[in-house]
Formats: sequence, structure tokens, C-alpha cells
Amino acid sequence: MLKLLWRIAPSLFILLIFLGVSAPILAAEPIEAELIRGFKGKIELDTRDSKPDWTPFIPKKAPEGAPNILFILYDDTGQAAWSPYGGRVSMPTLDSLAADGLTYTQWHTTSLCAPTRSTLQTGRNHHLNSFGSITETASGYPGYSGRLPEQVTTIAEVLQDNGYATLWVGKDHNVPEQDVAPGAYRGEWPLNKGWDRFYGFLGGETSQWYPDLVKDNDFIDQPYMPEDGYHLSKDLADQAIEMLRNKNASNPSKPFYMWFNPGANHAPHQAPKEWIAKYKGKFDDGYDAYRTRVTKRMKEKGVIPENTVNTAINPMPKDLANHLDDVRPWDSLNDQEKQLFNRMAEVWAAYSSYTDHQIGRIIDYLKETGQYENTIILYAADNGTSGEGSPNGSVNENKLFNGWPDTLEENMKYLDKLGSPDTYNHFPTGWAAAFSAPYKMFKRYSEYEGGTADPLIISWPKGIKTRGELRHQYHHSVDIVPTLLEVVGLEMPEFNHGVKQYPMSGVSMAYTFDAEPDAPTRKKVQYYEMFGTRGIWKDGWHAAAIHAPINGTGNFDEDEWELYNLEEDRSQSNNLADKYPDKLKELKDAWMEEARANNVLPLDDRVAVEILGTPRPSDEPSRDSYIYYPDTKPVPEGVAANVRGRSYKILANVEITDKTEGVIFAHGSRFGGHSLFIKDSKLYYVYNFLGIEPEQVFESDVTIKPGKYTVGMEFEKTGKGEHGESLGKTKLYIDDKVVASGKMRTQPGKFTLSGDGLCIGYDSGDAVSSLYTSPARFAGGTIQAVGVTVKGEPYVNLEAEAKRMMKRQ
Repeated sequence: MLKLLWRIAPSLFILLIFLGVSAPILAAEPIEAELIRGFKGKIELDTRDSKPDWTPFIPKKAPEGAPNILFILYDDTGQAAWSPYGGRVSMPTLDSLAADGLTYTQWHTTSLCAPTRSTLQTGRNHHLNSFGSITETASGYPGYSGRLPEQVTTIAEVLQDNGYATLWVGKDHNVPEQDVAPGAYRGEWPLNKGWDRFYGFLGGETSQWYPDLVKDNDFIDQPYMPEDGYHLSKDLADQAIEMLRNKNASNPSKPFYMWFNPGANHAPHQAPKEWIAKYKGKFDDGYDAYRTRVTKRMKEKGVIPENTVNTAINPMPKDLANHLDDVRPWDSLNDQEKQLFNRMAEVWAAYSSYTDHQIGRIIDYLKETGQYENTIILYAADNGTSGEGSPNGSVNENKLFNGWPDTLEENMKYLDKLGSPDTYNHFPTGWAAAFSAPYKMFKRYSEYEGGTADPLIISWPKGIKTRGELRHQYHHSVDIVPTLLEVVGLEMPEFNHGVKQYPMSGVSMAYTFDAEPDAPTRKKVQYYEMFGTRGIWKDGWHAAAIHAPINGTGNFDEDEWELYNLEEDRSQSNNLADKYPDKLKELKDAWMEEARANNVLPLDDRVAVEILGTPRPSDEPSRDSYIYYPDTKPVPEGVAANVRGRSYKILANVEITDKTEGVIFAHGSRFGGHSLFIKDSKLYYVYNFLGIEPEQVFESDVTIKPGKYTVGMEFEKTGKGEHGESLGKTKLYIDDKVVASGKMRTQPGKFTLSGDGLCIGYDSGDAVSSLYTSPARFAGGTIQAVGVTVKGEPYVNLEAEAKRMMKRQ
């Protein structure tokens, strides 16, 4: 009987609870009372009359029915590139969104990457965000520090605090250069700015084949290699879908805000070869003819008025122009130049289309999971097309940044490799002007539409009833945050973290969703400034100061101002300054008023060489000796040992076995770098000079037997070459014995624009030498430490460094 009761007791226990039968052994209250009595005399504790309150700990929920938000932001793309606007670059995903939503014809940006992105985070003008230019040119003035001030709150933080999942995938470029390092301050990183998740790259650009990746708060290796099908655009789409799946698995009722920022269309222009093949011959008519053709198509689509003039391809007065931004007329090119320039355009177009295809996978996922209808999707670009490839373009931009001449003969060798891992290319200024047609100039020129007029398409099936229509209201990137907040039903806080916030600079565009295409805009005024260029739009009129960016001339009071009626002259072709002097004075006065209110002053058009000389705070003092340890994250070049233009030594304490292979030290990539490694029981040092073959290889004349050694190399600088390269002699050592020696030259400028940092025990990303394949991890032995010592003042080719810095926008 006892056994039977023992077996059925659990069932009886559950049944009694179900029936509500109380018994001393089942009642919680008497037990609680006993526990309380047990603490009498020690702690005054009596919870019988209190109830738990979780309210302070429960995150806020998003407003009822709040939409998901997917914001897709390309880089460096003017209006005349993409198919919805009449361009020749096929964008099927964007076409479908345009058919489902609205195409904006007068949406503008700051004319530069990081400043525009700051406005899209805060809804404030870029100088109020302290992003008067890019982080690499920070000068310390209130509008130019390159760090978001405490008086601005990001929309991500507002949404995160109100029940949204905030997910950032792709490019950042709002993190100061010195903070892009494994041990650096992370206060400006995404996860400290309101974002739950981040996957992408922090700098201004990265290789599409071997990217410099960060996941959340940590640097990571790419998940697989190009030979296995890797491309950054594909990886970013994979990660975006994975983030959405994970969010839906655990928190399906939580809306999301995803900011998807591909590397496209920023340099390096890289795409799979089968996508490049789709554009073969599509640009053979050249960039002059393209401008004419696309202007006509834009009129046919209603993007620009019928009376819009296709402006001159070199509109700046010769005495004021920056000649690195000049366009060579198409009919002045020889046949080989035309062939090379056309292929560069084909690669860029493929890069854009391939990325659009990957974005299509994200849209398909939203449709498959029933989220598409209530997702507001914005698809845009951050500034006009990039003219930073110089009049001749480049197959390996790193040559340009090192002041090394790029010859047509050398470039033609890479014609069939353009866009592949073997090249780091950027097309010439002619294509920048073509893809920014019919407007004047391109990226960086804030006074002209070519720098600021950008594509924007908004789709939201549940919230926007009209389909496939144009919207001609004048708006700006500062207007996006107010628009999204109105749509969601939230407001930017007046105070945040105890600090009174700047009012938002923008106005909501939500009224355009149901407005007539030509309804009046609710925006009243928008100023522009970038690197000393100036402009202002007010009530349909636009004033522009004729000034080239970063030209060092100053004399802003002597700038000639132009006046345009954009309601009648979209491409700024008819200067009305002489006809309406009072209107021009009104706009010039308005610009100064806006400048004072938004921390624009002082104006700075110094050449990049001078900007680079600006003292900036650093976490680490300069030194001549560095110690590195194995298997740490890559050390970015900006904070790594600087061997440029100097004598230097690299020494490593290692223990070798008869199975030891791999990299001891590596810094850079196939486009420039150096590496110390063991292969086939021999010690090697390779200096890859700007990717120019043959590599400078030093191979030990003896094999290394098992044991403990100090191995390394020494470069003794003896002179300087024609283009600033250091000349000297290199010795390879095993202990104190020289096992190889010979002449060597080293680069005057940096190894890379971004990524491919200094590594110990492996080579990250793109291998420095063709003698091994990354990561070539050191195996079968032990690295104790690696020391790098430098002597002499570092040679700084400021002109080359300036070019490098400006290309990272």
C-alpha cells in the first residue's frame, strides 16, 4: 500500500493543485510565513502585503503597428547611374521597389560620405554632428572633431529605447581613425551608439575580396575566401538575413531597424567576373556620349524637367579648378585608353548590379516571412559619384597614394583582371561626371548638384498607397530621421543622458507619401559646405560660391557667387546673379546665418597635406621600439610600427621543429607589404613593392634545423629614389649569421588604405607574398615574441598621404 501511494503521490499532488485543494504541505503562504519568522531579529522582512513590480526593468515596447525599417545606403553614386532614374546600370531590386513606392528627384546629401552618414544617424546638420568632413581630417574645431557630441542622439538609440531591434550591417566611417584598433576606445563604435548588432567595416573603404571586418565589438576574420565564392556584398546580405532570422526566432513581435550599408560603389571597384561580363561593350560610346544619352532618358522618365541643360563636363573656371578633377574629353583619348576606361565602367556597373542582386535576397526574405508589407524601405546613396580616380583612373590605387607613376602599358596588362582580387581599381573622372549628369561636378563639390543630388526611393506597401510615382519636393539627408520618427510615432528627446539636445535640423518628408508629385515642399532652407565649397538652397533658389575643395587658396571673401532658380533650372546652367543681385545677397546672408548657427565656421580649404599636419590626440606616444605577440588581432597601419622611409629591424624569438611552416610577421597585402616566414625549412623575407613584380625575395642559404633561434631581418637605408622610395640594403639573419642579403627599395607611403594590418603568426586577408596562401598560420613551432625597431625620422610623403586620406571618403 505504501509503495502504491509512493507511486501515485506525484499525480495526486498535481491533481490537488489543479482542484485548488489547500493543505499545509501544499500552501505557500504558511511556508513563507515560517521563513519570515526565521529571519526575525536579524532583518526586518515582510513581503506578505507587497507585490513584485517589474515595470522599471521591462523595456518599452514599440508603438502599436510600428513598421520595420530597412535603410539601404550605397556609396558614391549620382542620379544618372541607376536604371530607375534612366541610367544604364541595371538595378532590378531597386526597379521593383520604385514600382512599389516613390522615386525622389530632388533629394540631396552633404556631398561627402561620413558627413552624410552622420546626418542620417541624428537628423542634425553635419557640422552640428562635428562631422564637417571625414574623421581623417578632424581639426578640433566644434564642427570638425569627427566625434558625435553629447548634444545629439542617434535615431538608433531612440528606437532601441522604444522596443526596436537595431541592426547595422556594412560600412560605418563615423569612428575616428585612431579608434579603429583592437585595444582602442570604443565609445564611437556602433554598439555604443544605440545599435544592438553590427557586422561590417569601420573605415571609409575596404577590399570586397579581403575585407577588414568587425562583428559587434571585435575584429574578425572573413568567413571564407574568394576562391570559395566570397564577396563582401554577398557576405553582408547573408549576415543581414541571419540577424533578421535570429531576431524573429526569439522576438518575433519586436520591429527592427536595419541600416544596410554595402561597400559599393566606393573604391575598390570589385565584382565577380560573370557579372562584369554582363556589361561588356555597354559603355563603348564613352562618357561624353553617356551624359548626352542619360540626360535625355532622365527627361523621358520625368526625373528632370524638359528644359534641363546638360552642363559642360569641365565647368570650373581653369584658374580656380583642381586639375586632378579635370575630365579628359573622350575624343582626345587613344584606343587603348578608351578600352581601359570602358572596362573600368563595366566593372563599376557590375559592382552596383551585383550588390543590388544581393539586396534582393533580403527583400525576398521579408516577403517570404510576411514582413515586407509593413517594412518601410529606403534605398539611397550618400553623395555624388566619386571623381577621386584622377583623369586617368587607376588599376592599383596604392600607386597613386605612394606617388608612383601609373603607366598605360602597365595598366593594360591588367585589363582582363579589373575587378578581381588582383586589382584595386577606380575609374577616371570622366565616368564620375557621366554618372552625375546632367549636373556640374561630382562628389566633394557641395555647391553643385553633381555633388549633392542623389537617388532616393522609398517603398512601404502598408503605409504608402500610391505606387510607381515621382516626388519632386526638395529635401536633404537631414530630413530622413524626422521622417522615420514621425512614421513610427516617436520623438527625439529634448534631454538625453542629462544633456540638452540640439533641435533636429531636418523636416519630415512623410507628407510626401500622399502628396501630389509637384506639391510644394515643406522645407525652407538648406545650407551646404565641404572643404571650403559653399552653397545654400532657399525657397527654390540656390546660391553657389565658385570654389574648388581643398585647394588651399582661402580668400573666401573674394569668392564669386552664382545664383540659380532650381525650379526652372535644375542643372544650374543659367547664372542669374547679375539679374537678381538682391536675391543673391539675401541667400549669401542666409548662408552666413546658417553657418553661425551650425558650427560651420571657421572655413577650411587647406590642401590635404596641411590638414595632415594638424596635431591630433593619440592614445599612445610615438616610439622607436615595438613588441608584438602571436595570434593577436591585426594592428591597423595607423597605430602599427612605422617603417616608411626609415632603417628598421624585425627580430623574432622562435622555436623550430622539423615540421615548422608559416608566417612569423606580415603587414600589408599583394598591393604592398612585407612578410617574414618559414617555408620548406628555410627563412624568407619578402618585400612586395606596390604589387610590382617581381617581389623582392630574400631566401636563407641554409635550412633551419630544430632548435631555438632569433631570426629576422635588417634594412639599412642609404638613399632615396626619384619618387620618394627608400633605397638600401637588406640582410636576413638566423641568430647572428647573415643568411641572405641584397639591395632593396621600400614604399614611401602606406601599404594599404585600410585593413591588412600587422599580424604575428599569420597573414590576414590578402597575402603579402605569392609564395604562400593566407592565413599561412605558423605551425609546428612556437613564436615567443616579435620586435620591430626603427631609427631615423620617418619619411612622410605628405602629398601621397593626402591622396590616400582623401580617397577614403
